[in-house]
Amino acid sequence: MLKESLPLHLGKDIIPFSLPAADGKGYGPMDFQDKEVLVIIFMCNHCPYIQATIERMITIQTDYAEKGVQLIGINANDSEGYPEDSFEAMQAFAEEKGMNFPYLHDESQAVARSYQAQCTPDIYVFDQQRTLAYHGRIDDNWKSPENVTQHDLREALDTLLAGESVTREQKPSMGCSIKWKS
Repeated sequence: MLKESLPLHLGKDIIPFSLPAADGKGYGPMDFQDKEVLVIIFMCNHCPYIQATIERMITIQTDYAEKGVQLIGINANDSEGYPEDSFEAMQAFAEEKGMNFPYLHDESQAVARSYQAQCTPDIYVFDQQRTLAYHGRIDDNWKSPENVTQHDLREALDTLLAGESVTREQKPSMGCSIKWKS
């Protein structure tokens, strides 16, 4: 089911968490205190919106790593109802795609609920003070990267790295609904 991210109040503090990752380690926001900008993306393996944009996310991490930006993917989908989003499938997905950022498993769905995540992808960008500075889409064409005309996430990252506030309209992300446990 197609969902959009909720309009959230910017300036909210990051919500701490620690979750297991596909690489066998565990991560949370505190592990990336040295980064200028932290991007949390609620995502999963099977969603066509993620399938269409995962390469863009990997490229963004590559392009912005040296500038102090860190992406973190979080899968909160119900893996019993959607076995293609199980932890084992996450590990295979991360390896197959060559993911260059941590991919965490929110099995309890507590982190997704605390962030009010709605869809995959649902993107939260936190500045150096770890306050929410951007909550919107990656770009304006999820289907075909060659037809993108607005690079919303990249523009937000550039603005924050320049020490400025993101003032442009933040258009919601859209994608498959998070698959909540019953």
